[in-house]
Amino acid sequence: MQSKRVIFEGRVQGVGFRYATKEIACGFEVCGWVKNLNDGSVEMQVMGEDEEVEEFLKHITEESPISHHIKNLIVENIPPLENVVGFRITS
Repeated sequence: MQSKRVIFEGRVQGVGFRYATKEIACGFEVCGWVKNLNDGSVEMQVMGEDEEVEEFLKHITEESPISHHIKNLIVENIPPLENVVGFRITS
């Protein structure tokens, strides 16, 4: 089991990035959330089995229609998420 904090930089606000990320999450066994940040980037925290999290991130960054909006990616391991069920968009 792993948890990650991911910051997506680029043209990731105003293009449906959070909604696409939530939709992609439905195809993986992950939980967490995604939200816009004041600096124009998008933050995501995600938790799941190692392979699920890695494949989920790969799908977002390499295979999805929103991948071309990402110019930079910052990924860090974080402690397990608590009291999180499903994957949601938050503010």
